[in-house]
Amino acid sequence: MNLILHVWRQKSRRTKGKMVRYEARNINPEMSFLEMLDVVNEELISRNEDPIAFDSDCREGICGTCGIMINGIAHGPLPATTVCQLHMRHFKDGDTIYIEPWRSRAFPVIKDLVVDRSAFDRIIASGGFISVSTGSAPEANSIPVPKQDSDLSMDAAACIGCGACVAACPNASAMLYTSAKLSHLNVLPQGQPERDQRVLSMVGAMDREGFGSCTNHRECEAVCPKEIDYQFIVKMNRDYLRARLTNRELKKTVE
Repeated sequence: MNLILHVWRQKSRRTKGKMVRYEARNINPEMSFLEMLDVVNEELISRNEDPIAFDSDCREGICGTCGIMINGIAHGPLPATTVCQLHMRHFKDGDTIYIEPWRSRAFPVIKDLVVDRSAFDRIIASGGFISVSTGSAPEANSIPVPKQDSDLSMDAAACIGCGACVAACPNASAMLYTSAKLSHLNVLPQGQPERDQRVLSMVGAMDREGFGSCTNHRECEAVCPKEIDYQFIVKMNRDYLRARLTNRELKKTVE
């Protein structure tokens, strides 16, 4: 199959970018989207042109580094699918495809399709630690966890931090990401001692990074490759309000 690609090219975060037209020829429909870009880059390199820069690592839908906008949709047209899991058989011969990086002030473009997502790392770092005794392994039933809570925690922990929620949100909000990272600890007994401080610190860090607020569009939930539930945002808002009301002195130290 042959395709027309319009790819965002930008040499650095300080230079202006633009869409550049390329032709992808003889693409095997069984290739992944990233393999297709590899083929295009091989041709560019053979012509002594600068290859298209894009992030990738595991290429198995686990790490979350491959996020880009495809025809205006984060990770492309398939639900619950990362770019590296998207195959070219879902496109037609002769299609025109627009490929862009995430768009958010908190995710500045480094080069081409690569953006700086270290804001996510700083949100995680602000969450601190949990108070768990070290040493020998604890007895299995010393801290019983109800199955409903463990399942909910695992659902939240499925977030791979790709940033699709931010890219899809009209406000560039990181609420779904932050709420998932909070909830996978806050619903467990081990996460209770630092629960209030954690939610105040991580929400504060999110705001300082310049992410927008949530206005309930739910675009984040629609494009999330791991189908993180919007209800985690509701849970985070509830925890945040409770922490502010019951820990006024703690709130002052966090701010």
